[in-house]
Amino acid sequence: MGEDPGTDDRTAGRPRRSPGAARTAEASAPPDDVRGPEPGAAPREAEPAPSVPLRGMDAASGLAALRGLLDRPLASYYLLLSCAGLLLLIGLTMVFSATSVKDYAEDGNASASVTKQAIFAVIGIVVFWACQRLPASTYRSLGRPLLFTSIALLLVLNLLLAYARLTDQDSARIGPIEARLLWLFIGGIQVQPSELAKFALVLWGAHVIARKGAALGWWRELATPLFPVMGLLFVLVGYNDVGTMLCLLALVVGLLWAAGVRMRVFGALTVVGLLGVGLLIAVASLGAGSGEKGADNYRLARLTLFLNAPPPDKCGDPCYQVYQGRLAIEHGGWFGVGLGKGSLKWDWLPEAHNDFIFAIIAEELGVIGCVVILSLFAVLAYTGLRIARRVDDPFRRLAAAAVTTWLVSQAVINIGGVVGLLPITGLPLPFISDGGSALVVTLAGIGMLASFARAEPDAARALHARPPARWVRLLWAPLPPLPGRRRRPATPPAGRGSVPRSRERRHDDQAAPRGVRQDRSRGGTASERRR
Repeated sequence: MGEDPGTDDRTAGRPRRSPGAARTAEASAPPDDVRGPEPGAAPREAEPAPSVPLRGMDAASGLAALRGLLDRPLASYYLLLSCAGLLLLIGLTMVFSATSVKDYAEDGNASASVTKQAIFAVIGIVVFWACQRLPASTYRSLGRPLLFTSIALLLVLNLLLAYARLTDQDSARIGPIEARLLWLFIGGIQVQPSELAKFALVLWGAHVIARKGAALGWWRELATPLFPVMGLLFVLVGYNDVGTMLCLLALVVGLLWAAGVRMRVFGALTVVGLLGVGLLIAVASLGAGSGEKGADNYRLARLTLFLNAPPPDKCGDPCYQVYQGRLAIEHGGWFGVGLGKGSLKWDWLPEAHNDFIFAIIAEELGVIGCVVILSLFAVLAYTGLRIARRVDDPFRRLAAAAVTTWLVSQAVINIGGVVGLLPITGLPLPFISDGGSALVVTLAGIGMLASFARAEPDAARALHARPPARWVRLLWAPLPPLPGRRRRPATPPAGRGSVPRSRERRHDDQAAPRGVRQDRSRGGTASERRR
């Protein structure tokens, strides 16, 4: 009577086990691979071993870490300082390597050229420090004076050079001012006006386009005053230096591209630019640039040699510089012959310290050194366009895009001419080639970019959230303005009637009778007053 009707008779005499004992027995039982397969069962396939996570950083985690670093508020600022500083250091090193042998042979001082370049580098760093402290309003106000100054210097340079051509002289002098090809010597100070014209065109052009705003869709707005001033600068600069004129043209293209101008404008600029380049190539036969009247047109020779290059043994003098530069690249190989051990700089390669310094880098540092230089310029291009995309002020966006286009296009033209992908134009390599005016103006542009990088919305909020020490702000850079923070308009003054408002009488039923002073004490309890 005590049995359950559903219980099997075979299990009636077995002792019962607790659930814990059953689990213990299952745990102590050997696994299937130890016990072997049951009789009559099909053999099982071996299960794949579980994947063990790799110790370290794989590609996905590395990209995630890089993305996290780039998402930091001041990433643009530190990227800009890093790539510009490395390029400047490499430039000083390569100038010493390219000029030490020749300087020692001529003057007995191997560090003469690098000392001069280091002085200009110190001046450029001071200019960089000053430019990164300036707000955008100061840059907008500096555009017009710098533009007028550069145009005046270019006019003086071209007039003196024209006078020197008429009198069959290499240079012309008026008082303390002397002109030689691309440079003005003012009281012993060497100035290249075309370098100042680049920076002036950036500031003035960005200010004009930002002020016009949406009206740029009309040709009339672009025609006045942007195109006439650009044409004047192109003529004054391109008469002596076609390479710098091409750099100015690339700068204007970057400026208009950042402004969102329609494609038909770029097509018209391309046609006008090609016609202007053809005209400037033609006037080299009349003595423009370094040409001589009646001599072979050296600009046309460079273009024809690039389009249809003869063999080096049949080319002669026009191909000498290109041939020696390619020999330097071939001699360097993958890893180079060693820093300072190159042989083409021993008066074999013309302008080894300036226009063709990239060939010296390829010979002494090899392909690895060239890749490092190209990578640093790529980082500079990415950082400049990143700053232009992140800032919220139209002037900052346009100026950042223009400066980035200027520096990167100049590097591309120089390196392309050395390796044979573009015609030779005589442009220096930014940060690296020997030249004082170019280095100072380049560092001024980098300082302006640094000022804009600190003015990014996220960077400005981060700097205001945790401001640096006061002495850091005084010695390095002040805090940038917070984004979207505008001065509130003043409250309009109240309208004055014949009777002041304080003396107006109330015309409602609660007006106190004349001569009776109201009780100003607050009556009732605190809870009643709160209600």
